[in-house]
Amino acid sequence: MTRFEGKTAIVTGASRGIGLAIAQRLVDDGAKVVITGRKEGPLAEAVTELGGPDVALGVAGHADDTDHQADVVAKAIATFGGADLLVNNTGINPAYGPLMEIDLDAARKILDVNCVAALSWAQQIHRAWLAEHGGAIVNVASVAGLRPAPGIAFYGASKAALIHLTEELAVELGPDIRVNAVAPAVVKTRFATALYEGREEEVSAPYPLKRLGVPDDIGSVVAFLLSNDAAWMTGQTLTIDGGVLLRGGV
Repeated sequence: MTRFEGKTAIVTGASRGIGLAIAQRLVDDGAKVVITGRKEGPLAEAVTELGGPDVALGVAGHADDTDHQADVVAKAIATFGGADLLVNNTGINPAYGPLMEIDLDAARKILDVNCVAALSWAQQIHRAWLAEHGGAIVNVASVAGLRPAPGIAFYGASKAALIHLTEELAVELGPDIRVNAVAPAVVKTRFATALYEGREEEVSAPYPLKRLGVPDDIGSVVAFLLSNDAAWMTGQTLTIDGGVLLRGGV
C-alpha cells in the first residue's frame, strides 16, 4: 500500500510495543517515519527493524522536553522533507494504588508526559509544518480514560484529559488538520506486563473476543485515522478493546 507515499510521520515512544507497531504500519503503507524514545540503543534497533535510514530516523530524548520536541520536528523536515503526521504515543504510569496514596509529584509527572507533552508536540509540529501544509494527529489514550480504573486511576485521569484535549484540538485546528485518538484496552506489551503476566487467560476471559490486544491491532487503526480513508473524521476516540467495555470492564 502507498496511501502515505510522500508523507512523513513522527511517532513518539516508538522503540518498541505499540509505538513501533504504528511506525511499522506507516512504513508499510509508504510513509517515512521519525521515532522517539529515551534510549539510543533500542531506537537504533527499531530503525533497523523498520527498514533502515532510508525510511526511518530515531531521535532519543524525553517526550516532555520541549527542546527535544523541536529537534525531532526539525530533523523530520530536514531528513525527509516534511512533518505531516503526528502520533502522540508516549505514556507513563509510575504509580499504582489508590488515589489517596498517590505521590503528587508522580501525579504531576504522569499528567505532564501523558497529556501536556501531547499538546506541546502538537504546538511544535503545527508551528513548523502543519499550519501551512495541513495533516493529521492521533493521540494514543486508553480505555482507562473512559471508565474508572482502580489501581491506575490517575493514569486514567491523564488519558481522560488527553481524550478531551483531542476534541479541543480538533475544533481549533480544522479544517486542514484532523485530530483523533484511540483508546486501547490491555495490549500485550512490556508496559502492560503487570496487568496480565501469569494470568492472561483470566484477564482475557471477560473480553468477547477472548484475547488481549497485540500492538498490530492498534497500528492498523492509527494508520486508518491518519489516512484519507478517515478524511471526514475528527475529534473522535476509537475504542480498541476486544469488546471488554461491553461487559463493563476496563
